Amino acid sequence: MGQRKGNGPAVRQAVEYDLVELVRLRALLFENLGGHFFSPASADDDWLDALAVVLKEQLTADAVRILVVDGDGDRDGDSDGDRGLAACGIATIEQRLPGPHLRNGRIGHVIGVVTDPSYRRRGHSRSIMRSLLDWFEEREVARVDLYASAEGEPLYRELGFTDHPDPALYWRP
Repeated sequence: MGQRKGNGPAVRQAVEYDLVELVRLRALLFENLGGHFFSPASADDDWLDALAVVLKEQLTADAVRILVVDGDGDRDGDSDGDRGLAACGIATIEQRLPGPHLRNGRIGHVIGVVTDPSYRRRGHSRSIMRSLLDWFEEREVARVDLYASAEGEPLYRELGFTDHPDPALYWRP
């Protein structure tokens, strides 16, 4: 997939050069979600190193799509010309067993879409989501799941996401 043009910012596939910025944006996602589940008091930053390793492995994986929008200027105001990333979105496809409600068993997951605060309200998340939805359609995914923040929920509903019919539970060993 090349850059998406037309309805919004250009979206491109992430490359290894983007890893530092991908880790930064992913950490920002968890800071914004807050709460003990996403940001436990006992957590330290060692997960960031593990994240960088996994992201590097998954940049070229067939069942993973990592999309980014480049920044358009000096994000931190220090005049060094850094562009950084304005936004990123990560999605995966999981093969489950087919069933009457899931004919081919292929489920998409939007793992996270996050925009740097200095680039918000410019359509970056919308452009990334449209590109991810196109990717899911190309791969004949039967259903796409995501967890929405309060800020992101209106966009996802506008794109056609509805309440999930299954009750959500989780278990942690």
